Amino acid sequence: MIRIVADSGCELPPEVKNAPEPRVALAPLTLQIGDDIYVDDDDLDVDAYITAMENYSGAPKTAAPSPQSFIDRFAGSDSVFMVTLSSKLSGTYNSAMTAKNIYMEEGKARFAHVFDSLAASVGEYLIVNEILEVSEKTQDNNEIVSAVDKFIESMKTYFVLDKFDNLAKTGRVNPYIAQIASLLSIKPICQAINGEIAMLDKARGTAKAITKLVDLICKEGADFENKILAISHVKAPEKAAQLKDEVLKRVNFKKIVILECRGLCSTYASRGGIILSF
Repeated sequence: MIRIVADSGCELPPEVKNAPEPRVALAPLTLQIGDDIYVDDDDLDVDAYITAMENYSGAPKTAAPSPQSFIDRFAGSDSVFMVTLSSKLSGTYNSAMTAKNIYMEEGKARFAHVFDSLAASVGEYLIVNEILEVSEKTQDNNEIVSAVDKFIESMKTYFVLDKFDNLAKTGRVNPYIAQIASLLSIKPICQAINGEIAMLDKARGTAKAITKLVDLICKEGADFENKILAISHVKAPEKAAQLKDEVLKRVNFKKIVILECRGLCSTYASRGGIILSF
């Protein structure tokens, strides 16, 4: 049986996280607000964390899991696949690569591979799901890597956030996008392109932003009936449901999943943020 380890930037549905024989584990990032340290695991009170972040005038900090944190979750498997936040946005990819090298040096029969999601949140989840699906068809590690690499190349990830302040403060997005977002309820519509965040369009207000987002999905996507649309949100279930309803009017996805952001993605997407991947 293969083992999958993602960082806690990955949002997982309950049926994956709580499976009778779990094949997926999450290595938590560390979050910091002032002098307060939070671990982004299942014990994190995300509501309290978001409130503390909103009451803090500085920039929150995040730290990648250590290589050992990944290794501790391998559970003795011979084949391990790791999925990380975009290497251009986080140091978790480098940490996972170090874990891979240590693991493979310890046993010649062992196999480990790190997938750079070039995204975050539900983008990572879709990659995890693809690994699970492909591994049901083949146990050949190289075939799994090849199939999942193709999936990552075709995957699209979009963002509509109410605030880009934390992304701008930490250098993960152009400060111009944050300035646009603060003006007259203008919502920048962004996409993860080659692992970095770029603004594609902008709209005044949430309803128009969702309409433009669905327009982009229709324009840039294909083969929808064979794809899953995954939507994550930061304390904005109504907005996520509104987006799902608008998508259903125009696009026939195989499945639509709505998940709530954990601590890491809540840090940068902020309250009201929406992320989607397909």
